[in-house]
Amino acid sequence: MKKYNYYLAAFTAFFIWGFFSLALKPIASYPSLDILFYRVFFSVVTLTAINLIFRRKNIKKNWADFSAMPKEKKQKITLLTLVGGIILASNWLIFIYVINHVNVKAGSLAYLICPILTTVFAFFLLKEKLNKWKWIAVCISTISCILLSLNHFQDILYSLLVASTYALYLVSQRKNSEIDKFLILNIQLLFIALLILPFYPAYSGAVPTEPVFYVCLFCIVVLFTIIPLFLNLYALKGLDSSTVGILMYTNPIINFTLAVFYFKEEVSVLQMISYSLILISIVIFNKKLLFGKKNKSKAIFEDSKSK
Repeated sequence: MKKYNYYLAAFTAFFIWGFFSLALKPIASYPSLDILFYRVFFSVVTLTAINLIFRRKNIKKNWADFSAMPKEKKQKITLLTLVGGIILASNWLIFIYVINHVNVKAGSLAYLICPILTTVFAFFLLKEKLNKWKWIAVCISTISCILLSLNHFQDILYSLLVASTYALYLVSQRKNSEIDKFLILNIQLLFIALLILPFYPAYSGAVPTEPVFYVCLFCIVVLFTIIPLFLNLYALKGLDSSTVGILMYTNPIINFTLAVFYFKEEVSVLQMISYSLILISIVIFNKKLLFGKKNKSKAIFEDSKSK
């Protein structure tokens, strides 16, 4: 049952992120760097407050566990946490820029490419094994991404930058499972905040005064940062990186649905074919989860029948 909780956590995280553009678009007039500054600072304050007020026992326990670890393990956890923070900050900045200053399609394409890159990175860096059905799913996904990129080659560079940074973040955090995930996220964001704080006076614009900015920022921090990132890190405790990566296709599918039904964008036959292929690839990749139990029950029934 716990395995299904990990799947649910990953699916929910990407489901939520699918609506991210609704919070970003209303503040598109603000510089991307400003949005990043405030997103990081507000996230750090919120997460730190939650940990200090409600999770002090958890902090003490994790600190005691960390202190008891061998020196090499401490160094590994520290390196993975801090490097993960840098990669995450890079992903945020590039994604905000792409959504607000390139186009939403490039951002959507990034999260179509990302699962493929995550699967490939996990295969080569983490030595995660993929069966033939998962490789078939990856190939189908690759075909769908190629079809969607036709006539949009200028978007590919931006999409690859967004996709590769988040794929690397997922793969790196798969090995960072000894410490509480909520605490790791807090440390990563605190580290990012300390890195960008010296640049804030020189590179930030005027302090925003419009209420819509802070409403959108609240949604970005709580709904599109803290909750999905925690769910994502939790899912990585029980799922391999390639599985979490393939579930990421939930995100662009929702983007596509919003484009059709909310933003009333035109849909080509090629796009319909591409997204249909994505859905097929998700089913194939998760074939064991979706149909394994049924097949097992059928086998038990047939076995009892033969007796």
